[in-house]
Amino acid sequence: MALAFKKLHPHFVGEASPIELRTLHDRETLAAIRAGMDEYAVLVFHGQDFADDEQLTFAQRLDGSLHERTGSRAIAKNRLGNEALADISNLGADGGILQPGDRRRAYSLGNRLWHTDASFVDPPGRYSMLHARVVPPVPADTEYADLRAAYDTLPAETKAQLEGLRAHHSVAYSRHLLGFEFSPEEQEKVKGAVHPLVRTIPRSHRRSLYLASHASRIVDWPIPEGRLLLRDLMEHATQPEFVYRHAWRVGDLVIWDNRCTMHRARPFGDTKYRRELRRVTTLDIAEPALAAAGS
Repeated sequence: MALAFKKLHPHFVGEASPIELRTLHDRETLAAIRAGMDEYAVLVFHGQDFADDEQLTFAQRLDGSLHERTGSRAIAKNRLGNEALADISNLGADGGILQPGDRRRAYSLGNRLWHTDASFVDPPGRYSMLHARVVPPVPADTEYADLRAAYDTLPAETKAQLEGLRAHHSVAYSRHLLGFEFSPEEQEKVKGAVHPLVRTIPRSHRRSLYLASHASRIVDWPIPEGRLLLRDLMEHATQPEFVYRHAWRVGDLVIWDNRCTMHRARPFGDTKYRRELRRVTTLDIAEPALAAAGS
């Protein structure tokens, strides 16, 4: 049976028909997933039984080179042993639940801010693939915002104002918003990157905002005016009509396009209940082998 998607939100998000991704090698089906990403920007796959190496291999097969320059690596060693496999959990190196006052927990609280993965590096992130391994018995959801639909509904004069603007993205800035401070040595590892504020997404050719809590300022603008513009755009883009909330099940794999979405984790009893997910993010660079496969 051919892969099909059911729309879960008026603007975006597709739920896939049953499929096992870890053994997927069929070029036509991989191309159908990429086409689904172009249309929906967020895809939900239930019942995926990935081991760590299988998730990494699938991500490369679907979309090429992997992001390894995570912000968290500046403060602590990855407990999973591979910087391309981001540990999206509330667990320490010993497997215990992180408690208030732990610096690693303070850093991870930044995931509750609206953000787009790896915008603070160059090249930035393209697809993120988050797999649920352990889900707590209370809601611990993730919200996604469609930045294409948000851009489409901007007034014409605002769209004109945004043309050509660039924003500096910094994970040190977004964490500072919550009171987390990097040491001088750590800051050397997370200097940030500059990207256009509006992007045209290849293949779909849709225009999209590109911003998030990592966006620290507008290049060549006074800092106050730049940050006010970014705040206004964030408020516009996260109105309820642009947001989908995903309730995780064990085995869910959610793939999203960081070029045209933002996301944030919602609060739960993270010092009481264990929650464990794995994320792999691909880099937004041309991949000749994927192009040959119909990407």
